Amino acid sequence: MNRETRFNLADKIISLSFWFNLTLMATKFAAGYFGNSSAVLADGVESAADFMVILFTAIAIRIGRRPSDLRHPYGHGKAEGIAALFASLMIIFSGIGLLIYVWTLVSSGKVGKTHLIAVIVALLTILIKGYLSVITQRVARQTGSPAIHALARDHEKDALTSIATLIGAGGAYIGWPLLDPIAAVFTSFFIFHLAWTTARHSTYELMDGQPPRSFLEEVSSLSAAVSGVYKVHEIRARRSGQYVIVDLKLEMDPNMTVKEAHEISDQVKKRIFEHFDYVGDVMIHINPAEEPHEDLIRL
Repeated sequence: MNRETRFNLADKIISLSFWFNLTLMATKFAAGYFGNSSAVLADGVESAADFMVILFTAIAIRIGRRPSDLRHPYGHGKAEGIAALFASLMIIFSGIGLLIYVWTLVSSGKVGKTHLIAVIVALLTILIKGYLSVITQRVARQTGSPAIHALARDHEKDALTSIATLIGAGGAYIGWPLLDPIAAVFTSFFIFHLAWTTARHSTYELMDGQPPRSFLEEVSSLSAAVSGVYKVHEIRARRSGQYVIVDLKLEMDPNMTVKEAHEISDQVKKRIFEHFDYVGDVMIHINPAEEPHEDLIRL
């Protein structure tokens, strides 16, 4: 998948998420207010926070697609990790807002029976958000974008919490009014958990955490299979938005010319690029094979 296709996919899923969330937010607010459901109204507040998530994601994708320049030689991909971190913070704030709202509602004694419209909207939210979660997760896997991954998790969170909303609104509709605020509280705690996992994932990438071990092992195997490479001395990698940057230390014949070593390094890079379309760059350092040497590093 080339660069433009990758970013166009991200743009499409963001646009789709925007319009669906706009419709759901307005519908939830109306159904929660007129349907007398704190759980559905709380879901509407959560959808409003989702707009901030989508906004951060759209801005990050726009920044991240800029090519590298003199000030940012590694590109602008880290913007997506920052956006994912902001998204997690917005999810936390929406959870806190829900708890405050439910507490105010219960303490004022305004808990009562809900109307059928609230139950119907909760059910529709599950179906729509479930659909958005599936297709957004597919795009997140195709693009490798941390921002799209955070958006997919946000849709997944909405689908799952709407199940609690449906139970609460449905229970209050058939005569158990306390189920409605209880469902809203459950939703808020689930939001906190999802915000934590999203923040942990984005922070790991912003701190240049290693990609999965399986990826490193596969890159090592591809590199070692190139004629002229004695072995892979060391491999490191880090994510920058939708791309992964790889650092390789290869051992080669110490009597090899610079030109020969350069040609072999090019073969290694080409093989990695052909196998992984999300690898953005491969930096190769050459060490003399079967000779003692010390790597100079301060990290």
